[in-house]
Amino acid sequence: MLVKDIMTKDVVTVKKDASIREIAQTIVDRDVSGLPVVDDDGTVCGIVSEGDLVRKEFAPELPDELCILGAVIYYSGLREYQDAFRKIAAISAEQLMTKKLISVKPDDDVSKVAKILYEKHIKRVPVLDDEKHLLGIVSRRDIVKMMLT
Repeated sequence: MLVKDIMTKDVVTVKKDASIREIAQTIVDRDVSGLPVVDDDGTVCGIVSEGDLVRKEFAPELPDELCILGAVIYYSGLREYQDAFRKIAAISAEQLMTKKLISVKPDDDVSKVAKILYEKHIKRVPVLDDEKHLLGIVSRRDIVKMMLT
């Protein structure tokens, strides 16, 4: 089965300048767990999720480090620490969103999407055309629903 056969086509999005409150309100009102973030041209530039909002509510853990001859060497977690700190200070979708976007094409096989969701520990992927315009979204729930047909 192909992505275009199971994707949700009526996707709720937010603009890059949406406030944290607007994001939270949209997630609650529309009963979704994540939202693609789009610019004024409708190009997807990131995704914001309930997890991102929850992450704002607690301080990031310090990365592991090792001091050798006075030099501090971070050996794990520095990028995650920087991302977590950025999200705590965020006041808009653009600042809170995950920018490293994982997406799929409408003609991709659903098994490819299932593998991405599982291996990357994510819950949804936007379906984009070649110009990065949003065509739909596929979530874990869409794959589970497909199993019932």
